[in-house]
Amino acid sequence: MTDIASSSPDFPADSDAPIQQPRLWCGDGWTAKVLKNEDDDGWAVAMIKDGEPEPALVGPWTMGRDKKNPKPLDNTAFSTLVKTASEFVRRHEQQLHATLHQSVEVSSRGARVTVCLDIVPDEDNPYATLSAQDETGEQLAQWRVSPAFKLSRTSATAWADNDFQKPV
Repeated sequence: MTDIASSSPDFPADSDAPIQQPRLWCGDGWTAKVLKNEDDDGWAVAMIKDGEPEPALVGPWTMGRDKKNPKPLDNTAFSTLVKTASEFVRRHEQQLHATLHQSVEVSSRGARVTVCLDIVPDEDNPYATLSAQDETGEQLAQWRVSPAFKLSRTSATAWADNDFQKPV
C-alpha cells in the first residue's frame, strides 16, 4: 500500500519541510492559502496559524499579470503575511486580556485601593472575581460576581466605601 502523503507532490515526504507552492505556502508556524473569492472575480489569502481550525486573518490577494489568476506566493509576500497575521493575533489577544482582566485604583477613606475584576469565560458557568488590595498588595476583599459586573471608578469607589460588602 502506498502512502499518499509520500507519493503526492502536494505533500512532501518530510513533514517538517516547508511547503512553497504558488497558492500554498507553509512555514514559521503559519500556512498561507490563496483562495478564489466567492463574492467576486478576485482572490483572497487566508493565514492559518498551525494547530488552529480557522484562519486568523483573511484578506484580498493580488491578481497576476494575466488579470485572471492570482499572483503566486513568494518568500517576501509570505514573510509579510506572517508578520501581519502575527500582529493581528497579538492585538486580538491583548484586547481579550484587557477585557477579561480589568483594574482601577481609587481612594476610599484616605487610602489607595486597587480593585480588580477577573472574568472567567467558561462556556457552561461564566463568572468573575472582584477583589481589592491595599497599597502594600494585601488583599482586603474578594467576591465571586456576575461576569456582567461593570467595573468603573464609580463602582469601585462605592464598593470600597461600603466596606467591600458583596455587590448586588
